[in-house]
Amino acid sequence: MQEIIEQIVDYLKGIWLKRRFIIISTWLICPLAWVFISQLDNVYESEARIYADTQSILGPLLKGLTVKTDPEVQIRLMIKTLLSRPNLERITRMTDLDVQANTPEAYESLIEDLKTDIIIRKTGGRNENIFTITYKNKNPETAKNVVNSALTVFIENTLGENRSDSTSAQKFLDTQIKEYENRLLAAESRLTSFKQKYSDVLPDQYGGYYQKLNIVKEQLKIIELNLLEQETQLKSAKAQLSTSPADTTNSQNNIMNSNSIQTTYDDRISELEASLDSLQLRYTEMHPDVKEVKRRLEHLTQQRSKEIEEYLSTTKDGSNKLATSQNPVIQQLQIQVNQLENQIASTNVRANDYREQVKDLESKIHILPEIEAELTSLNRGYEITKDKYEELLNRKETAQLAQQADETTNPIQFRVIDPPRAPTEPAGPKRILFLIGSTIFAFGVGVGLSLLFSQINPVVTSSMQASKATGIPVFGIVSASENLGLQKWHRKKTLIFILSNSVLLIMLAFFILYAIAPNVILAPIRGIL
Repeated sequence: MQEIIEQIVDYLKGIWLKRRFIIISTWLICPLAWVFISQLDNVYESEARIYADTQSILGPLLKGLTVKTDPEVQIRLMIKTLLSRPNLERITRMTDLDVQANTPEAYESLIEDLKTDIIIRKTGGRNENIFTITYKNKNPETAKNVVNSALTVFIENTLGENRSDSTSAQKFLDTQIKEYENRLLAAESRLTSFKQKYSDVLPDQYGGYYQKLNIVKEQLKIIELNLLEQETQLKSAKAQLSTSPADTTNSQNNIMNSNSIQTTYDDRISELEASLDSLQLRYTEMHPDVKEVKRRLEHLTQQRSKEIEEYLSTTKDGSNKLATSQNPVIQQLQIQVNQLENQIASTNVRANDYREQVKDLESKIHILPEIEAELTSLNRGYEITKDKYEELLNRKETAQLAQQADETTNPIQFRVIDPPRAPTEPAGPKRILFLIGSTIFAFGVGVGLSLLFSQINPVVTSSMQASKATGIPVFGIVSASENLGLQKWHRKKTLIFILSNSVLLIMLAFFILYAIAPNVILAPIRGIL
């Protein structure tokens, strides 16, 4: 450690011996640097503070009804994009700075300067959206105009971005809804065609394939049972018809049974018979009313018999003995036979239809799994498309509601706390700092040169240094006498060094005073001139 300290002391002594390089460097650098710094143009800084209120009153009311964007994220994004080239070009047009650029190179330089000099930063607390926009320029009015234009662009872009996003979202949703609507119609068409093609085996309100097959088989059994019953009844009726007497008396016309034929005259005949019974209780057979009723009754009976004969003649061949029989029982049996034959024919048609249905259904049992699998696939695709279509419709309604809410009230309210003003005092350059810094730099250059030359052309300043340089131990030191003039010469050099630095310090104080109050320095000079 002692050796290091002694080494440092030797370096300092060498620098001191070569101190003339400090004088040279300070006088070469400081005056030029001070003059240059004093001639730097003043820079004026304009500033604006703005508060962004993101707490909209409609937020809690529309929670869950609309798509809510994060205003904080939106503001941060706009801060990052404020200094984009389109915005900077817009600021140049708003402040007429583009007029000053006569060449494309000058315009590019202007854009780069704006991008560097316009500063926007968040100055509030963590939860306070207070932003500051600053800009420096040689002209105070230009600085104010640029800050004002940047503030306008920032507010307009932030408010317009949300509406632009809403419009873009609406267009995108409309396109997607139209596409899914077409896909839904195509899926519905495919599903409808498939159901129409396999309507007999697909599930419906009556059940699926196997239930339909069971129902058709049950219906076929019922029809076949009815057919068997009707055939049995037909055989019985024919047997009765074959054993019935051919002739009967007219009194048999009044025989009525459950299978008796009905005509259009039956009700009137019944009424006349009842009326005749009532008249015979009060009058004799010779009473005109009794005779008239009997005459009308006989006429209606003849009409009834005629109607029955006409009916029988249309159902049986006229040569058939049974068809021309006047026996009501035979006539009724014949009618019953005809009715049973018609019913059996109709039932056979229905039975054949059910047999065809059973046969058709049973023939498709081997392709049923494929049909069900295809139906499941079609239904799945249709449901997915339908759900997505309905979801898009819901999102469109939500987007429309959100857009209407944004048009009614802005989610971000901007309040200008401090509007930009044209500064009256320059904000820079920091001349005092530059003056002191240039002085320190010049002095450091001088120290460095002194150290360099002390190492290139070393001077022994201590016994230890001499011992190291010669390798011979030093046992004593003899000081220089006054007669040699070395001490006087060193004092002269020291005096010159002190005088030089004092003059420099006076000059530095003068330039600092000029930087602080230029009018105080220039007033006497202007008075003399």
